[in-house]
This record gives sequence, structure tokens and C-alpha cells, in this order.
Amino acid sequence: MRIRFLIGLALVLIVFTQCKDENQTVLEKKYIFQVPMGFSEPILRKDNPITFSKIALGKKLFFDPILSLDSSISCGSCHRPQFAFSDPNPISPGVKGKIALRNAPSLSNLAWHPYFFAEGGSPNLEAQVLGPVEDQNEMAFSIVKAVNRLKDNSTYNQLFQEVFLDSPSVYTTTRAIAAFERSLISSNSKFDKYVLEGDKAAFTPVEKRGYELFISDSLKCNTCHSGFMLTDFSFQNNGIYEIYEDPGRARLTLNDTDRGKFKVPSLRNIAFTGPYMHDGSFKNLEEIIDHYASGGKNHENQSRKIQGFSISEEDKIALVQFLQCLTDSVFIGNEVY
Repeated sequence: MRIRFLIGLALVLIVFTQCKDENQTVLEKKYIFQVPMGFSEPILRKDNPITFSKIALGKKLFFDPILSLDSSISCGSCHRPQFAFSDPNPISPGVKGKIALRNAPSLSNLAWHPYFFAEGGSPNLEAQVLGPVEDQNEMAFSIVKAVNRLKDNSTYNQLFQEVFLDSPSVYTTTRAIAAFERSLISSNSKFDKYVLEGDKAAFTPVEKRGYELFISDSLKCNTCHSGFMLTDFSFQNNGIYEIYEDPGRARLTLNDTDRGKFKVPSLRNIAFTGPYMHDGSFKNLEEIIDHYASGGKNHENQSRKIQGFSISEEDKIALVQFLQCLTDSVFIGNEVY
């Protein structure tokens, strides 16, 4: 659901709650989390209730390079709104010219993700925030030192007092950014209208043909890219290499049978989130289709779901046009971000 719509709705549904800290009173607008049609209930945390002021603080932190070692990059440097909060670079550059481990994923609809990072190494958004800040190839900083930098900033001190009735801390910083990230909801694509809302006029005949191919027994794209999120969140080795330099899930589990397995990504807004795969090695949607049609490189851990298939040029065009129907132009162009 569009954030602009949520903000407008909140102006009608303003509920004031008073939080007293001795002589301080804070008036806060209640955030109404709207679940889009066809979506399940989001995964929310009772210890991090979402408010509009917390979202605003999280947004400021997300786009502020203050959290990186040399104050040169922010979360938003690698997760750009105009690319559905992904990065057009195959691998995002970190501080001092260092290169991150993987392609930066899109951040839409994170409130429905059961875990984070491509190997599933973070159980929630609050913990996920720590990863890029402390990764030596990304922001290369200590979260404790980053918080101390926030404490030395009079503007942030005031904002944290207004939102949390407390000064900046690891706890409050991670919860503010996580609240902003949970507010990034994308649900206004042709796919939503046709599949989730039942508008059978939403697709053109070619787009409908592409959708039929997507869910067909021959291509079976929806065996992994299923449901309203267009992912089953499983970990799969999709056979793009015979030898994987990145161990994938094995980086977490230390189990060699997990080598080359990565979390199946959501396909929402896929036309804007290239280049593709964990290392950004595929430049466009046609290359992805060609890869799966080829049957992969037959790595020992390759998913049995990847068997290869035949597809005509006409059907490939139809499939690409369907994938473009996963674009939420309102989400991409939302100036609220």
C-alpha cells in the first residue's frame, strides 16, 4: 500500500497517546499498518511498534552517511528508491573503494520476510541493520562508534528524545531504521490487480500469455517464485556456476551441501532491480530466462527443480512482458522516500 495513502489516512485517523517522562509529554500519531489485498499478515515486533515519527527518524538515518566509517555512504547509497531500493551496480562499492560481497537486493515488503541476507543469517530487521554498518567491505564502522557519533549530533539527540524519550543507542537506532524499512510496501503492480485483486482486464493478451508460461508445468517458475511475494523464501542452488566463490548458505551453516544456495528473491519490481543473481552476473531478464532454459551448470548442489526447457522467441517476449507487470510504478516513483 502506498505510503502517501497511509499518511493521508493517518491524518484522518490521528490518535494521540501521551508518553510521560517526568516533565516531558510526547504527542504521537498512531501508525495504521494497512495490509494490501491478497497479502498475509505482516511479521511485526511488539518491542518495536511503528509510529510516523519513528519512520521519519529511520528514514533520516537510512539516507545519512553518518553511520559509515568515513561518512561517505549510507544505506540509501546501495538501496536506491528509483531502483526499488536495489543497486544498478553488480556489486555495491563500500567505503574507501572496497567492494561488498553480494548484489544489493530490493527492500520492498520487508515486513513479510522471515529472515534476511542471502544466506538467511539475520532473524529480523533490527538485527539486519547491524550487518552493513559493521561489514568491512560496506560501511566498515562499529555500531557503538556510530551511535556515539549520533550522540554528539544535537539534531539526532533531539529527534531520539522526541521519538524514544531517550538518547541514541544501538537499541533505538536499529529500531528506527527497521521501522522505516517495514514501511516500504509495494502492492500496486499489474500483477496485484490481475492475480490478487481479480481484475481480469489488467493484463494484455501477451502479458496473460507470459503469466500462463510462468505458472506452466513446462517452465515451473512459480515452484520457487510463488505467492503474493513471488518467493517461497527457500534456499536454492540455481546452477549458475560449476564452482562457487561465494559459499552462499554454507557461509552460515558450514555445511558443504549448502554451498551455492541462496535465498530465493522476490520478483516484485524485477524490471528495476537488475543486474541479477547474488553477484549481479546477469544483465537482463532475457539472460535469466536463457539460463533456466539451459538447465544450469549442474553443480552438485543444484536444485532438482532446474531441469531446463524449450521456449520460442515469441514466448520469451511474452514472459518478459509478464515480468514487467510486477513493476509498481507508484512505489518506484514515490517522492515520499
